[in-house]
Amino acid sequence: MNLYKKLEQSVYIIAEMSANHSGSLERAKEIIYAAKEAGADCVKIQTYTPDTLTINCDNPYFHIDNGTWAGENLYHLYKKAYTPWEWQAELKQEADKIGIDFFSTPFDKTSVDFLEDIGVQMYKIASFELVDIPLLEYVAAKEKPMIMSTGMASLDEIEDAVQAVRGKDNNQFVLLRCASAYPAITEEMNLRTMTDMRDVFQVPVGLSDHSMGSVAAVTAVAMGARVIEKHFCISREIENPDASFSMNPTEFKSMVTDIRMAEKAIGRIYYGPSKQEENSIVFRRSIFCVKDIKKGEMLTEENVKIIRPGYGIKPKWYPELLGKIALMDIERGTPLAFSMVSGEYGKTGEE
Repeated sequence: MNLYKKLEQSVYIIAEMSANHSGSLERAKEIIYAAKEAGADCVKIQTYTPDTLTINCDNPYFHIDNGTWAGENLYHLYKKAYTPWEWQAELKQEADKIGIDFFSTPFDKTSVDFLEDIGVQMYKIASFELVDIPLLEYVAAKEKPMIMSTGMASLDEIEDAVQAVRGKDNNQFVLLRCASAYPAITEEMNLRTMTDMRDVFQVPVGLSDHSMGSVAAVTAVAMGARVIEKHFCISREIENPDASFSMNPTEFKSMVTDIRMAEKAIGRIYYGPSKQEENSIVFRRSIFCVKDIKKGEMLTEENVKIIRPGYGIKPKWYPELLGKIALMDIERGTPLAFSMVSGEYGKTGEE
């Protein structure tokens, strides 16, 4: 997969399934079809088991004290949230069948090896794993595009991650600004960081968005994001660890529409009238005769003025025209032309 080529064409929009399958293979397939229908370019899953992320331990270190998952034990949370590995090849086949990209977030070497076996063509690195340099190097060595979230990361930590990937001669990666809170609040999105990462590391950037609604995503696109990632569910009423901050299909489709409209509005660098503006040019101001002028009569502020519409000489010539002599009779309401008055005004008269 040539990710950079895709990014040149349009913003790449990722629907993150995560735990929204709620333990149902059929619902996972439904999410893939719904994501395609909602306009996503790809659907992403996560490849881990509770044992590849943590250990089954009840020490206080392994408990979550606040936020969306307050009171949960890490091992038990991941057991509820993970996507069974025996589903994943089948899910990829479903995605391939309907023409939507499919890739995953690996969390250790065994998950990378597994994803290689099922033919995944791109990898995502989660914010929490950005500091796992051995994992980044292992993924980068597969010579496939990578998308890396940078939630919580200092500039030095991002630099370490970038150097690790580039050190494996992998130069096709994207950095995503991310606020690693669930849901994230708007005032902590700090989207300017995204554009700074683009300038510092000279790579495409985007947003992994855990905030509610689509304001942050559309704003990020307007600021130069080339990738947008949003958690996607069939319904927030279906209970699972990610439902509360995920978009349903209607919301996601609306966001995609807004992003595509924002892309059109951003457009390209272009000066001069657009095709739509061409019919408006005649309603600019220009110089008109506003009183009947006889041949030999002088042009003054009383008989020529800058008014709408735009059929006459451009207003910039007005000071030079005052005091010139009419070479013919000019009727009131006639747009002034250089041929009607004395003087030299350049090769074309409009220079």
